[in-house]
Amino acid sequence: MSEISHRRIVIGDVHGHYKGLMRLMEAIAPTSDDEIYFLGDLIDRGPQSAQVVNFVKENRYRCLLGNHEQMLLNVLSSPNTPASMIQTWLYSGGQATISSYEKATIPQEHLEWMRTLPTHIDLGDFWLVHAGVKPSVPLEEQTVEEFCWVRDEFHSQQKPYFPNKLIITGHTITFTLPGVAPGKLAQGIGWMDIDTGAYHPRSGWLTALDVDNSLVYQANVLKNSLRTLPLNEAVVKVDPVKIKVSR
Repeated sequence: MSEISHRRIVIGDVHGHYKGLMRLMEAIAPTSDDEIYFLGDLIDRGPQSAQVVNFVKENRYRCLLGNHEQMLLNVLSSPNTPASMIQTWLYSGGQATISSYEKATIPQEHLEWMRTLPTHIDLGDFWLVHAGVKPSVPLEEQTVEEFCWVRDEFHSQQKPYFPNKLIITGHTITFTLPGVAPGKLAQGIGWMDIDTGAYHPRSGWLTALDVDNSLVYQANVLKNSLRTLPLNEAVVKVDPVKIKVSR
């Protein structure tokens, strides 16, 4: 089968790893015909969040709202933000984001851009969202909390949320799911997770998925290495029964 030249490429959680992202983009070598999508969580934890945001924004790549962008916006939306909320964000990698900006000041243009980020993107055969959806709730009743934060309830669903499209997510590091090794993608019933844990010392892999050619590009931010794999060699199927859901 010949390769499709007009590619739709989805990139998982970058978490401030700009150098790794640049290596990944070099491997992908996008052309003007390609569509690039980011699943959110551009920021926090890694050392160069400012550079990552600037790169995605300046190139006008489409990007989703992740829970880390949501936390940042919630913290900075009011001068009366509770100290506990601020500490939660800082503990979750926010301090690294602040440090990545000149004079530790996040420019207004970056904040305004983050406020425009959608919670999901429908590509027809694929549906992109940062975290997932709540399986029992109609799409029009889902909130930003589900789209940005849901985990086990989504991954343990017993039937596809959409009958005719695959949900692609980030948010949950794949090796935290049962039977998935670091660097592998995870697939369940109606969904695929491509957050391979770029910031995590057990992994270091940042992943991009070419959905049209079923090809996976990965850059390891810890080892400065690259690899390209057919999707069927990179993905592990997850048994939803083995996922423990907090009630």
